[in-house]
Amino acid sequence: MNKAALKCLFPGHVEVEICRADELAQRRGLASELDEMWSYVGKKAEPRWLWHAIDHHSGTVLAYVFGRRKDAVFLQLQTLLEPFGITRFYTDGWGAYERHIDPAQHHVGKENTQKIESKHINGCIGKKGATYAAFFRGFTNVWGVSRSWAAADR
Repeated sequence: MNKAALKCLFPGHVEVEICRADELAQRRGLASELDEMWSYVGKKAEPRWLWHAIDHHSGTVLAYVFGRRKDAVFLQLQTLLEPFGITRFYTDGWGAYERHIDPAQHHVGKENTQKIESKHINGCIGKKGATYAAFFRGFTNVWGVSRSWAAADR
């Protein structure tokens, strides 16, 4: 508690609200961390991207999309996130986020994306880590079979 600041305040200028933590989180709205990570099959010149979103507080995976590092793929992820009613998005500031997220809801900076970035390093993404691991173990198979689609996507 900052006692010096309290001495300068007039009681009429202070508003106190007491509520349970779960109620406060609901009022504030859902916050999400968004990020993208890449891998490749055969050639590094042909990377494939996983775009994903996790709940900022719990780390639960909300949605993910595979594709290129293009705005159209991010827009697919954004469509999947609409039903959640997310009010704050934390990102690393890559261009697609800047272009398609309302600036009032968009917060750029690594300080708020630590949870999602650490999951990249640890190779485990929340409770669905096994799902992601399976996708990445099968990356060669998934993208190898879809090479005609990949060529058409360029």
